Amino acid sequence: MTITLKAEPLTRERFADFGDVIETSRGSSDAMNAARFERFDDLCKVDLINDGRIAVSIARCRTPTSLPLRVDMLERHPLGSQAFVPLSPCKMVIVVAPPEESVEVSAIRAFVSNGRQGFNYRRGTWHMPLISFEAGQEYLIIDRGGRESNCEEHTLAEAILIQADS
Repeated sequence: MTITLKAEPLTRERFADFGDVIETSRGSSDAMNAARFERFDDLCKVDLINDGRIAVSIARCRTPTSLPLRVDMLERHPLGSQAFVPLSPCKMVIVVAPPEESVEVSAIRAFVSNGRQGFNYRRGTWHMPLISFEAGQEYLIIDRGGRESNCEEHTLAEAILIQADS
């Protein structure tokens, strides 16, 4: 059996149980560099445990994904949060489940970004691996570096299907 999920618009309120939405907000900026720039601070919480260090990376899509997409596995990072910020505008589909010991298919939610948003998975949040709809699309990644393995995978009891907007 396959369960079909419809992605809802990504907002801070809807995504709060899973992490942070990384986007600028008119009410929270400070001037910098003689007021030539606006600076938006503390857009996500970087959470690391067990002597981890912050790792900043860039990922570039080699093989684009298309919808509909069948998802039968989610992953999580128990030792640190993980953030993705597109380096050029692009819509992103984000599939998540609560940070519990296992994944209940009924608790899985899907979101779609507006093309300018990034996101930060809270430590332990189950999520679909990163996908992109365009080859060459690049993403800034902020996550935990260190020697310990920080990725667990869970095979779903029932696959889910992510549909394109009709």
